[in-house]
Amino acid sequence: MIFGISRPGGTVTTAEGSVHRPRGRDETEEERADRMWVDLIQEVRVAQMGVQILFGFLLTVVFTPTFADLSDMDRRIYIVTVVVGAAATGALIGPVSLHRLVSGRRMKPQAVTLASRLTFIGLILLLVTMICTLLLILRVATHDPYVPWIVAGVVVWYVLCWFALPLWTRHRHTSNTGH
Repeated sequence: MIFGISRPGGTVTTAEGSVHRPRGRDETEEERADRMWVDLIQEVRVAQMGVQILFGFLLTVVFTPTFADLSDMDRRIYIVTVVVGAAATGALIGPVSLHRLVSGRRMKPQAVTLASRLTFIGLILLLVTMICTLLLILRVATHDPYVPWIVAGVVVWYVLCWFALPLWTRHRHTSNTGH
């Protein structure tokens, strides 16, 4: 298809006069934004639950009797973990606040884009929080010199599951024509 003319409803009339309907859904920008918003909120619910439970656990650690026995390095790891966990919580709850503040203002496509970015940032921060938590727990529980290697292995696993596999799938199943 060369020099297509786009028509309402997603059809394209080619220079030769044939009508081509792209793969995918036949939906308006608003309908697409509504669908994407529902999908995004479902994804955020899963991540929010995890980050909130983890963050709640981290907040209680300081009140345990063994906290006083932590080394300076373990206390630094703990502080970084709590701060990054708080940032992850903020980023993953951000889409809810965004929706509430812009709802009814005919900004759904823009809100979906911003909420999607906040969610991605939240996932990165959640990854860092989980890595720091694992590092702290394994250091305190085992004092094993191999802890950094174990944590590095888990980091690789998370990166494969959360980013590499989805990006590979997107690349593999997306045609070069943009459909």
